[in-house]
Amino acid sequence: MNASTRTFDIAITMGDPAGIGPEIICRALVAMSAEERASSLVVGDPAIFRRAAATLDAKLNFVPLDQASEGDDSVAVAVVEVPKGVEIPDGRISAAAGDMSFRCVKAAVDLVQSGRARVIVTAPLNKAALHEAGHHYDGHTGMLASLTGAPSSFMLLASETLSTLHVSTHVSLSGAIERVSKERITETVEAGHAHLLAMGIESPRIAVAGLNPHCGEGGIFGDEDTRIIAPAVEALKARGFAVSGPISADTVFYRASRGEFDLVVAQYHDQGHIPVKLIAFDTTVNVSLGLPIQRTSVDHGTAFDIAWQGRADATNMGSAIAYARRLAAGAGE
Repeated sequence: MNASTRTFDIAITMGDPAGIGPEIICRALVAMSAEERASSLVVGDPAIFRRAAATLDAKLNFVPLDQASEGDDSVAVAVVEVPKGVEIPDGRISAAAGDMSFRCVKAAVDLVQSGRARVIVTAPLNKAALHEAGHHYDGHTGMLASLTGAPSSFMLLASETLSTLHVSTHVSLSGAIERVSKERITETVEAGHAHLLAMGIESPRIAVAGLNPHCGEGGIFGDEDTRIIAPAVEALKARGFAVSGPISADTVFYRASRGEFDLVVAQYHDQGHIPVKLIAFDTTVNVSLGLPIQRTSVDHGTAFDIAWQGRADATNMGSAIAYARRLAAGAGE
């Protein structure tokens, strides 16, 4: 079967070409079985992927999607080329790199929406480069929501030990407090519950973290926990969700890591990111929920300081790909 007509399990975007994305993708491709490689395609400029493979001395044959054939041991590429005459400096922020990041994600969204791929896996982009190119998003999650027309989206950090889903992510701390609402907490729990069911957890146990120290200590340190979060949790319980909270953030993540909960709903970015990254920095997967498409990602940045030196570690990319294959298996059924 020609690669231009078959459906691939995953589409891996190049990320910021000035960073480590192309390298970690090549390392991950080398680690795949022939069958896994045949069910994957990459999105970006073939010349950049070939350069990354040469940097790693990796024997990979990148072929444009419309020319690749199943079983020929090549890697199919949905081509998004750097414009002629445009230079992208290694390890530096540039509008050209930011625009390439955006164009690759948009192409991957088109592939999924047209039925050509089941799940997107994204390599890291740089937000400053993205903004320099005129694409004013808070990161992949907001970009994907915009590209797919989704009214909202949620960031899940998933690991074997601890998983967190966020009420808000890339906003200021004052902005995060303003976004704590009964409606948003309810939507976040619903999205997490649906995802855990899809991942095979029959009765998901979800904990909702408090916002203030000790959940406000009866209003001494703020009333959002009793005024907003607790009523949202009680309403969810009344609907049959196995949800607990608000639980003080200084204990809830420990309890979840010991197996008491399948998921913790964190109220803001750092509240959820810090414990997960502390426990499983190299293997945590970033998953976008609430979208009409499915997407996983590495949970690290572009690492400009080591880019294009053959030093980048692909462990996290491997975890993101493995999680995406689990999602793709469900999408293909």
